[in-house]
Amino acid sequence: MHRYYKWEMLALLWFAFFLNQGDRQIYNAVLPLIGPDLKLSPVQLGLIATLFTAIYGVLVPIAGYAGDVFSRKWMVFTSLFVFSFGTLLTGTAHGFMMLLLFRSIATGAGEAFYYPAANAMIGEFHHESRARAMAIHQTANYTGVVASGFLAAWIGEHWGWRMSFLAFGLAGVVWAVLAAWKLKDAPRDTGNAGKLALTRIPPGEVCSVIFRKPTVILLSLAFGGMVFPLLGYLTWMPTYLHEKFGVSLASSGFYSVFYHHLLAYAGVLLGGFLSDKLSIKRKRVRMEIELLGLFLAVPFIFLMGATNNITTLYIALAGYGFFREIYDSNLMAAPFDVIPPRYRSSATGVILSVGFLMGSLAPVVLGWIKTHLSLGAGLSALGYVHLFSAALIFIAMKFFFKRDFYHESTSQAHE
Repeated sequence: MHRYYKWEMLALLWFAFFLNQGDRQIYNAVLPLIGPDLKLSPVQLGLIATLFTAIYGVLVPIAGYAGDVFSRKWMVFTSLFVFSFGTLLTGTAHGFMMLLLFRSIATGAGEAFYYPAANAMIGEFHHESRARAMAIHQTANYTGVVASGFLAAWIGEHWGWRMSFLAFGLAGVVWAVLAAWKLKDAPRDTGNAGKLALTRIPPGEVCSVIFRKPTVILLSLAFGGMVFPLLGYLTWMPTYLHEKFGVSLASSGFYSVFYHHLLAYAGVLLGGFLSDKLSIKRKRVRMEIELLGLFLAVPFIFLMGATNNITTLYIALAGYGFFREIYDSNLMAAPFDVIPPRYRSSATGVILSVGFLMGSLAPVVLGWIKTHLSLGAGLSALGYVHLFSAALIFIAMKFFFKRDFYHESTSQAHE
C-alpha cells in the first residue's frame, strides 16, 4: 500500500468527522426558527435533543463491535451516508414525529456508527504517529462545532432553517460516495497459515478481552468524568453569559465555544505530538499526558464559574479548552496501548457509551444546582469531576497498565 495513503485516509476521515460533528450543531443553531415554524413547545424541542444523545449512547457499543466484525471502510461509508441522509430528510420535516424520526433516530443512529470504526482505522494505519493522527482527526470536532453553528445560523437567517439541513445533508451524501471510492481496509490479523483470520468475533470474546483489563474500565470511567463537565459547560455556558454578563443570545452562543475550541486546537496537537515523541521510550506517557491535561484544566474550570470579569471568564474558557484537549489527544491512543487491533473498534464503542451515558446527566444536575444555588457554583463544581477522572487514570497507570499492556509489532502498523 502506498506509503502516503495513511495521511490521505486521515484527510478523508477528517472531513467526514467534521460533518459528523457539524450535523449535531445545526439543530442547536436554528432551534429558535424550528419551534415557531412547526409550532413545537420547548419540551418537545428538548426531547428531540435528549433522544438523539440517548440513541447515540445506546448504539455506539454495538457500532464498536460491528467495526470489528465488518469492513471498517464500509462502516464509515454507511454511517456517513445514513446520518447525512437523515440530516437531509430533517429539512423536509413538517411535525414533531417526522423531526423525531429523521433527527433523533436516523441522524443519531447513523452518527453512532462512525467514530469507532474510523478511529480503529487510524490505529491500524498509524503506529508511531498514532496519537498525532488521532489528534489531527479530533480537530475536525472543534471545526465542526464552531463552523457549522455559524454557517447553519447564517443559512437559516437568509434561506430558512430547512436549507441548513439540506445543505449539510447533501454535502455528507457526496462525501460518503467519495469515501466509498477512496478508503481502503487494512488487512486483518493473520493466522499461522498466512490466511486472513476470521473476522466474526464472538461477542463473549470481545467482552472478555475488554472487561478483563482494568485499565480499559478505569479509562472509560475517566472519560465519562471528562464528558460530564464538557456537556454541562456546553449546555449552560451560553445561558451563563447571557444572564450574568448581559451578552446577547447570538453572541453568547458564539463566544461560549469560540475561545474554548480555539485553544483546543493547540492542546490536542501538542498532546498528540508529545505522546508520539515520548512513547518510543516511555510506554505510560500517553496516560501521563491524559492525567496532566485533566489535572491542569481544574483551576480554569473553577475560575469560569467564580469570576465576575468577562475577560477573565474568556481566559478560563480558553485554558479549560487547551488542557482538556491535552487529555483528548490521547483519548483513544491510550486504551489502544492495552487493546489488540482486532478489538479496538469494540473498545472505542464501550468507552464512548460510558462517556455519553455518564455525561448526559450533567445538564440536569447543573439545572438543579442553578435552581437551588447558582449556575456559577455549578460550573465551578465541575472541576471536582475532573479531579475524580484524574484519580482514576492515576490508579490505572500505577496498578494495572504494566500488566495490561499489549505489545504491538511494527509489522501490524502499516507504516
